[in-house]
Amino acid sequence: LGLMVGANTFRNPGLTAKLATTLDHVSGGRAVLGIGGAWFEREHDAYGFDDTWGSGFGERLDRLDESVMLLRRLLDGERFSHEGRFYTMRDALCEPRPVQDHLPILIGGSGPKKTLRTTARYADAWNTSGELDEVSAKLAILDEHCAAVGRDRSEIELTISFPIVIRDTVEAAQAAATERFAFNGVENAGPGPHLAGPPDEVAAAIAPFRDLGFSTVIVRLPAPFDQETIERIGEVGTLLDRG
Repeated sequence: LGLMVGANTFRNPGLTAKLATTLDHVSGGRAVLGIGGAWFEREHDAYGFDDTWGSGFGERLDRLDESVMLLRRLLDGERFSHEGRFYTMRDALCEPRPVQDHLPILIGGSGPKKTLRTTARYADAWNTSGELDEVSAKLAILDEHCAAVGRDRSEIELTISFPIVIRDTVEAAQAAATERFAFNGVENAGPGPHLAGPPDEVAAAIAPFRDLGFSTVIVRLPAPFDQETIERIGEVGTLLDRG
């Protein structure tokens, strides 16, 4: 239970750790801290987050790296002081601790030089999206970063997200998807696979990613939320479990 993913630039990591801890207690130990470097400039302008938007995406990813390092230490119960490029902490402690002994951090994003390096250093889970060959290439880069920091990549849960619409036919699914695109003022779901069709075809499209090692699929559902897809996504899971 958590964000997929939250913008690191919105909060100081001390506050983020407190919020994640609260969610872990409220949910009985089910929280996952999903976090990324942030990309939506208009939202930052609207909320006045000028200081954290920085000089560009590279700076925001440097900020993410420092923040996730601090989050891991706070969530693990360490008391410490820190003087960094972006953050300062003095005798910092996150108390009470989360319910989980090790509250998982999920990093979303696929930047080959910085995001995947941060993932290799600190993440318990990684989320990406894209076409199969693109995702396979990203995974190879993550392997390289893990080797560089001496980490076994199998320690990182691989998760992938798709926009999915389930109907009895491809035509009906595509029509439902088009309605949602129009509602949100966009023409399509963006880059990467858009899975629209009956459960067996959706499962067949996901299977090659499972074979790469992705154990978790996160469904992207824009408003208005598609109740039929929500009710039928379990059919896809059943088909994938059957192999």
